[in-house]
Amino acid sequence: MFGNYLIGLREGLEASLVVCILVAYLVKTGRRDALRPVWTGIGIACAISLTFGATLEFGSQELTFEAKEVLGGSLSIIAVGLVTWMVFWMRRTARHLKADLHGKLDAALQMGTGALVATALLAVGREGLETALFVWASVRASGEGSSAPLIGVLLGIATAIVLGYLFYRGALRINLAKFFTWTGGMLVIVAAGVLAYGVHDLQEARFLGGLGDKAFDVSATIPPDSWYGTLLKGVFNFQPDPTVLQVVVWCLYLIPTMAFFLAPHRTRAPKADAADAAPAP
Repeated sequence: MFGNYLIGLREGLEASLVVCILVAYLVKTGRRDALRPVWTGIGIACAISLTFGATLEFGSQELTFEAKEVLGGSLSIIAVGLVTWMVFWMRRTARHLKADLHGKLDAALQMGTGALVATALLAVGREGLETALFVWASVRASGEGSSAPLIGVLLGIATAIVLGYLFYRGALRINLAKFFTWTGGMLVIVAAGVLAYGVHDLQEARFLGGLGDKAFDVSATIPPDSWYGTLLKGVFNFQPDPTVLQVVVWCLYLIPTMAFFLAPHRTRAPKADAADAAPAP
């Protein structure tokens, strides 16, 4: 559940910060008349993201077992790729996210209402679609038939909304660069588990071989239905009896990705905080 809470918090906070930056800039520059099209774009982005998530969840229920496993495994791998890209992108751009959005918003203000709607739609929609895909893959990996993973995601998103509002009002300050570094590192670990689960799906669908080649089996020591087994699965997507291919893929993803992510920046830039991300009106 913690892993899914982290996903909801991290992804939700990114979207919340984007909304805060857009709204605060319009209020600060006296362009409250542009708030309606911006909120319209945000609403459309949320609706598209929810529709996409619902399509993934309910659209796959009529498929055969093999088709479900192929779809789930393929989308899990795609989700890991997108989230990995997002983690590195945010690590690189967190310090100047505000300036980038301000530039796009200035251009949209000159072009008219449609451009404002499109700017907000694209800025929030990208985060929403990534979140929907990765949440679906992670919830599927960490607890099929259980509501705990989804509850964790919803709690994380709710927390992100509250934090976003506090940022906007200036009641909370946080070093966003450090926040995204720490949560990004933890998200890479969660993504490694989702990737391994996706590989297992493809093995169950007979798309990949090696389903019977177990790397180890600690089910007797860490029963999946025990509280600590449930905790490990919820946080790290831990599986007590993974295949050799799952372990190999997990290591090949996690070790180099974490090494690159934790490597120091080559250039130094001013630290970003919540005041920079979302100035109070």
